[in-house]
Amino acid sequence: MIQLIVLLPLLAAAIAGLGNKALGKLPAKIVTTGALFVACAMSWMIFIPFVTGQAEASVTPLFTWIESGSFDAQWALRVDTMTAVMLVVITSVSSLVHLYSWGYMDEEPDQPRFFAYLSLFTFAMLMLVTANNLLQMFFGWEGVGLASYLLIGFWFRKPSANAAAIKAFVVNRVGDLGFMMGIFGTYLVFNTISIPEILEAAPSMAGSTIGFLGHRFDTMTVLCLLLFVGAMGKSAQLGLHTWLPDAMEGPTPVSALIHAATMVTAGVFMVCRLSPMFETSPTALGFVTFIGAATCLFAATVGTVQTDIKRVIAYSTCSQLGYMFFAAGVGAYGAAMFHLFTHAFFKALLFLGAGSVIHAMHHEQDMRYYGGLRKSIPITFWTMTLGTLAITGVGIPLVGVGFAGFYSKDGILEAAFAAGGAGVGAYYVGVFAALLTSFYSWRLVFLTFFGKPRWAASEHIQHALHDAHGHDDHDTHGHGSEHDNAPAQEDAGDEPHAHGAAAHALPTGTGGYHPHESGLVMLIPLVVLSLGAVFAGFVFHDQFIGAEGGMEFWKGALAFNSHLMHAAHEVPTWVKFGPFTVMAIGLLIAWLSYIKNTDWPQRFVATFGALYQVLLNKWYFDELYHFLFVKPAFAIGRFFWKFGDVGFIDRFGPNGLAALVVQGNKITRRIQSGYLYTYALVMLIGLAAAATWAMTR
Repeated sequence: MIQLIVLLPLLAAAIAGLGNKALGKLPAKIVTTGALFVACAMSWMIFIPFVTGQAEASVTPLFTWIESGSFDAQWALRVDTMTAVMLVVITSVSSLVHLYSWGYMDEEPDQPRFFAYLSLFTFAMLMLVTANNLLQMFFGWEGVGLASYLLIGFWFRKPSANAAAIKAFVVNRVGDLGFMMGIFGTYLVFNTISIPEILEAAPSMAGSTIGFLGHRFDTMTVLCLLLFVGAMGKSAQLGLHTWLPDAMEGPTPVSALIHAATMVTAGVFMVCRLSPMFETSPTALGFVTFIGAATCLFAATVGTVQTDIKRVIAYSTCSQLGYMFFAAGVGAYGAAMFHLFTHAFFKALLFLGAGSVIHAMHHEQDMRYYGGLRKSIPITFWTMTLGTLAITGVGIPLVGVGFAGFYSKDGILEAAFAAGGAGVGAYYVGVFAALLTSFYSWRLVFLTFFGKPRWAASEHIQHALHDAHGHDDHDTHGHGSEHDNAPAQEDAGDEPHAHGAAAHALPTGTGGYHPHESGLVMLIPLVVLSLGAVFAGFVFHDQFIGAEGGMEFWKGALAFNSHLMHAAHEVPTWVKFGPFTVMAIGLLIAWLSYIKNTDWPQRFVATFGALYQVLLNKWYFDELYHFLFVKPAFAIGRFFWKFGDVGFIDRFGPNGLAALVVQGNKITRRIQSGYLYTYALVMLIGLAAAATWAMTR
């Protein structure tokens, strides 16, 4: 069964990709979507026995990949609790994204290629989570990187999409360098790349040192930090996060797949899979905690000022990944995986819901041109509201009733507080980030679905109206129209944008355009994901983070700390009510700012203009990296081009030799006069020279 789950998406991708337009749109969609739904059904059949305690870990060998001396890389598929969880997350979200794309990409002429890329992405992630050795994991790791490049740049005629794809690829190469060095170092230390053998031997290496450049370093700290650099790239943690918001240049279903079920969760999975290694290094765990908490706060602050509906959700993903990492950093690996599990449902729901809004608004993504949509697209409104209730962690502490995010996010915060030390600081950072999460999530809902309609000023809507009257002069789909005419955020201070935040200052009225609800094929995934956003936390919280239930559920698949989880359930009452309180405060601030007193955002920007600009420009990370890395790289490239390639190689190489031949031809051309006596003279000179040489010898 596990072989079919992994290989069906690959087979579907090959059929759709190689068949392409000769195969046709409908057959390509049927093959890829059908394969994913079959894989999804089988994944749940594997997962349920682990939930009920009736399944054991197993390894299915396939073939010998590489065998050289002591290096042995067997290609095998590992199935344990962690794998079962990830199989359900990946195939469930991917199958629903495939189905949703039937409607969203209906006007796209190159659908077979798109669905082939989606299936290839899913296959690569399945290879990653079923890996039984580090090299096989790296194969899947690079596979999702390749597929993300193809999907983000799917609309390859769009320069911004190409730039975003290259940016994602390059930034991830930085992280992958650390991951590769971690794998090399792990093999050097343990003389194996087999994950079970490494994890079994890891405790014995605690306290050992390794020499490098004349200094001694803690072995496990070095290895874990190198591996974590790879996780920082794939999961967009602070410093290597800049690719994630730009990934929104791809089609919206791609955003849902990347952010909810595949690429960005790979780093969290890897850290939890190798948790026995990380447990041997308090320094590495402290670093993971710090980076996770910092990312959680940073992304939440930036999300509060974004006006592109997809970018708000993108920074939300970055922030939620921070929660997962600082949970792992304090030793609550079960809580990290639980939040990964629940987050997949409500984040996919939010992205696909945003896609439904964009679809209804003729591919307008700027929330400043929305308003009053809850009556026009009621199903999208209610499903996105359920997703918002889940991500903001709405629930009743002590009673233990709430949406999915209530169980998983509160579980992380309580475990962090119970861990003490750096975990207490992470708790306070996480609580403040929860306030910001509530604010920007409800801000999105209020700007999109409440207030007066403001889409009369949207260029996309105006083009739609022109097209409806026969003026078909705008490519509204095809190779990327989602951002073509969206106003730049850097112009947020210009009218009519009114500092970006003050959406209610925009012109009102519908302008003759009437948004419409998405088709059934797009709404079904929203409804199904809503069920996960509502019930996933309540149904599975005991298995993932219960002190006793968690130990039975994980069965050694990760380093589950039952003492920590027991302590997390015993934290003071005020600790439990902290997330609930800030959630309510964030909701209240958003309601006051965007429903009750709509001039508040303008007044805030006028008072705290410098802070607003810092957040609007994403803390200037892109500008800093451009100054530190991009400009020097271009300068070095220009130097080698002008002085190395043109000035030296071309000058003394091809161009220099060519010039020498030309000069030689000029000389020899004078000799070729056509007169017999000239040739006779040259022959006599040659004979005299030869005779002279012979006599001197």
